[in-house]
Amino acid sequence: MTHLTHIDSNNQPGMVDVSPKDITRRTATAQSIIDVGENVMALLTDGEIQSKKGPVFHTAIIAGTMAAKKTSDLIPFCHPLPLDSCKFTIEPSSETEITITCTCVTTGKTGIEMEALAGANGAALTLYDMCKAVNKSMVIRETKLLEKTGGKSGDYTAES
Repeated sequence: MTHLTHIDSNNQPGMVDVSPKDITRRTATAQSIIDVGENVMALLTDGEIQSKKGPVFHTAIIAGTMAAKKTSDLIPFCHPLPLDSCKFTIEPSSETEITITCTCVTTGKTGIEMEALAGANGAALTLYDMCKAVNKSMVIRETKLLEKTGGKSGDYTAES
């Protein structure tokens, strides 16, 4: 039977003890898809949306990077991890949707999935914030883990 890793034998929540784990290179890629609508997509020029607040995609990348770096401040049982790399792609994926992909890398004792998920989601929330004057009905459709490597549990790739 699979058990929740953040619940101990006394049914109490807590951080997982990673002290016995080996230090390995770990990667994770996550994505968020946001339906911005036709009005926001009409603002897209040369791979960027310019707003009164500044360049939307560039700002979303900075915010997503900050979110990935602050994951342990946002999610109670996440270990603080040094990020060796945090990279983004932001591009249209349909006539009304934008896909944000975040890939994080660390060398440590625990995985980096939550940092990639927080990064993608932070970028999506920033995109929403910067474009809400044009369309308040935007929808962040999904945020999901696409793949991860390293660690005791091995590699993972989401099914298409």
